[in-house]
Amino acid sequence: MSTNSTTRMTLDELRAKRARGEKSATDWARVDALTDADIERAMRDDPDWAEWIDVDWSKAEVVVPTTKKSISIRLDEDVIDFFKATGKGYQTRMNAILRHYVREQQSNKS
Repeated sequence: MSTNSTTRMTLDELRAKRARGEKSATDWARVDALTDADIERAMRDDPDWAEWIDVDWSKAEVVVPTTKKSISIRLDEDVIDFFKATGKGYQTRMNAILRHYVREQQSNKS
């Protein structure tokens, strides 16, 4: 793996770069040549993937964020503490769990 850091740029910066004729530094031919086994081996060697490597992704789904509506809600303190202890984004995780519950209830009615 490369030791270079990730470069971040806005969409406007990317468009300007392309307009100047600058190309991606990514070796796409090398990427295209990777087999599934090569990718899995690289993932197993990557410490950032350690907790995710054996996750069953077969039921994963793309979630397009929707507009959120701000409300006031009263929840048990231990529930709030549990989710806050999971770190930044706890409200998003709470929403995902509620969304899953709603979908399950809707599918059970069908």
